[in-house]
Amino acid sequence: MARTGEAYTTAHRHITARQVSVVPGVTPGYPGFGATAHQPSSLARHLLGQAGLDVSEAMACGLGGGIGFLYAIFEYKEVDHPLLTIVAQHHPQPWLDAVAEHLRLPAPQTVTSSAAKPALAKLDRALDEGRAAQLIVGRGFLPWHDADSPEEAADAYPIVIAGRDGDEYLVDDGTPEPLRIDRDQLGTAWAAHRKGRFGVTTLQPIAAPVDLPDAIRSSIDTTVRHLSGPVLGNSFDVNMGLSGMAKFVTELRDVTTKAGWTRRFGTPESFRIGMTRLADCLTWAHTAPGGTRPLYAEFLTEAGPTAGLLFADAAASAALAGDRWTTIADVSWSARDTADTSVFARIADLADEALTTETTMVEQLREGLA
Repeated sequence: MARTGEAYTTAHRHITARQVSVVPGVTPGYPGFGATAHQPSSLARHLLGQAGLDVSEAMACGLGGGIGFLYAIFEYKEVDHPLLTIVAQHHPQPWLDAVAEHLRLPAPQTVTSSAAKPALAKLDRALDEGRAAQLIVGRGFLPWHDADSPEEAADAYPIVIAGRDGDEYLVDDGTPEPLRIDRDQLGTAWAAHRKGRFGVTTLQPIAAPVDLPDAIRSSIDTTVRHLSGPVLGNSFDVNMGLSGMAKFVTELRDVTTKAGWTRRFGTPESFRIGMTRLADCLTWAHTAPGGTRPLYAEFLTEAGPTAGLLFADAAASAALAGDRWTTIADVSWSARDTADTSVFARIADLADEALTTETTMVEQLREGLA
């Protein structure tokens, strides 16, 4: 951004624009590393490729449930600012599990341990058997990631250990090239995700033919159901899907109650953190650029002919919604040091446009499945 004057989301895309070939040390058949838009879909695509199914990243995105929306703000006495969470991808089912479920593959196999040492031994066995493995770690404990708070550092984050080179593990983090980490660093990052119990997740080789059209229909049905709700079947559903988008718009425009953004993010420091977090949540944190909508539009464009269904209108709506979320990210990032809360109204208008577009898109997807 400093060098070119580009917007936040435009500059971010260039970071992952390079490609590299397969790297020595990875497990046999692992399809390598390269440019990626959506990290969980990239990991799923690579693991599927090693298991015997070649799909595009856009297809892996759609098969994982594609897009969704979770909006919540958490406040804790120990933290001096509100914690904004927006998850603009399918949620809360783990991505690889969703892909396997829609493809009707055996569920990913996960073995767990109570401590780092036995877990690393199980990881080594999987690699020795020629299988790459997905782990869930604390994102901020990986040496190449930063986090603004201990809570964000412990964010559950998938990576794939694609191989081993000497004393270092080769990590696929949706990056153009493998990243390297030693056993101690990996153990620390792994331990930071307390609910994961040091799980080592692998896919078995795919033996039977896959019915891709059926998987496409199943995954789009999941997307429709989760956007229109309910998702969890409890009171938190108000924060999810189209309902969550509507709540986001309402609280952005609220200038009187303590739930409104003017009260929650009114100080210069909380404003800066909130605007930065909003841009990140719509660009890369639990999503892809444009809230994953542009990649989902690519999926729909590819999926329609594959499944013999018509999704052209829905793909156009997804792309339009993605443009609105991209603009919100750019506006938020540009405003983060201004402490000018009047920007909330502009963001609310853009989010309202996205909500209207996505409401139409849901109906278009329903019609396409009919």
